[in-house]
Amino acid sequence: MPVWRASVRMALVSVAGLVAAGLIATGATGCADMSGIAPQASLRDAPSLGLNTATAPAPVAAEWWRDFGDETLNGLVAQALQTSPSLKLAQARLARAQAATDVAHAATLPQVNGQLDLTRQRYTANGAVPPPLAGSIRESATAQLAASWELDFFGKNRAALDAALGSANAAQADAQAARVLLASQVARSYFQLVRLNEQSGVASRTLAQREETLRLVRDRVNAGLDTRLELRQSEGGLPEARLQFEAVQEQMALTRNALNALLGQPNSASALVPSAQSAIKNVALMPNIPADLLGRRADIAAARWRVEASSKDVANAKTQFYPNINLVAFAGFSSIGLGNLLNLGSQQWGVGPALRLPIFEAGRLRANLRGKTADLDAAVESYNAAVIDAVRDVADQVASSQAIGRQQAEQREAQEAAESAYDIAVQRYKAGLGNYLNVLTAETSVLAQRRLAVDLAGRALETQVALIRALGGGYAPEQLPVAQDATKIIAVSERPVSANGLFDQ
Repeated sequence: MPVWRASVRMALVSVAGLVAAGLIATGATGCADMSGIAPQASLRDAPSLGLNTATAPAPVAAEWWRDFGDETLNGLVAQALQTSPSLKLAQARLARAQAATDVAHAATLPQVNGQLDLTRQRYTANGAVPPPLAGSIRESATAQLAASWELDFFGKNRAALDAALGSANAAQADAQAARVLLASQVARSYFQLVRLNEQSGVASRTLAQREETLRLVRDRVNAGLDTRLELRQSEGGLPEARLQFEAVQEQMALTRNALNALLGQPNSASALVPSAQSAIKNVALMPNIPADLLGRRADIAAARWRVEASSKDVANAKTQFYPNINLVAFAGFSSIGLGNLLNLGSQQWGVGPALRLPIFEAGRLRANLRGKTADLDAAVESYNAAVIDAVRDVADQVASSQAIGRQQAEQREAQEAAESAYDIAVQRYKAGLGNYLNVLTAETSVLAQRRLAVDLAGRALETQVALIRALGGGYAPEQLPVAQDATKIIAVSERPVSANGLFDQ
């Protein structure tokens, strides 16, 4: 037992000596090697984007699609979130990143390995092996435990762990971004189907209206009140109406196929009957949209975590310039002859430190540090680009939503006028006070307004979905379960978007 204690004391003294020597050597070589290598990019903050602190944002609900009040849409989104391959792919990438975090964490802890070797060997008779082993055939065996622990004085393993944690958090945010994107794509595709279904109804009413008009024209021709010119004009409207109807049917089939792909279930949307457009609730647009909701966008959160991971990669690259100090130990049995393996005389053990210091590596460490620094610059600029694009995205959707609202108000008045003009033209034609060309002209205006009304209503719903997605789609950074003690995501921007679609001054 005293021998063990003396050996441990000697090992600790050796460690202290090696640490001191490593620090001296590092001061002479390592720090100088890192000079002149530093990141060039910087994160964009609120003032650089022209944004100011505003009131706290009203968060978007995690299941925002329920605000539209459509059970069919709720079922489609729920099914997509369960079965979509794209979402499962993002979840698999998250699992891979979390496994890499576990690997990095293991490097910070002591490692213990077991060894058992059994060998039957003939020893050379003409070598350095003395008799009686020379020329004999013997069995040899070794059974021992070996332990090692890297003393992370300079934070290399901790930096690697922090980098892995940042990557895992980025993967978590990516998975949430995939969820938001999938839900918004399902909602927009469904609203497209709703719009096309309404357009199909308009096309059907158009066809029925023209068939009725054709009967009226035939009756007037048979009565000698009109000529074959009016009859041919009326007959020409039927193929055009059928063409419009078939074009809408084609678009509906393509939209159903897109929904099937999003759901991950072929033919699941083939028999889907969409709700009436008028039955779907519109989500009210907030008069002032705080731009710090952009900090709740999962893609921006992922970009920010990648900056964090890249910064830790740079820190890890810098620690490569410093000494690597390990404490190793082993204990077990080793013998020639299996019968002697467990004898007390077959015991063996050892403990001691090991130091590795880079002295000349032909520029490899500097090149690695330059590469990691360039990766950090790229991550920062990717983050800045994501922030700028997010600001534009929100402003675009707000502007579109408000413009569509104004267009709908004008369109309703135009449709009322067109419907009234059409009714007057038909009554005048029936009374023989006008020609059929007036009826065709008035009818064309009515049909155009009906289609425009459906299109604007559809655009309004799709733009509301796009705005919800632009504001994060219900993502919240505090949902991250990984690395709660790591650097938190900074707020991206804090300035509200006004009802005019511009940023408030």
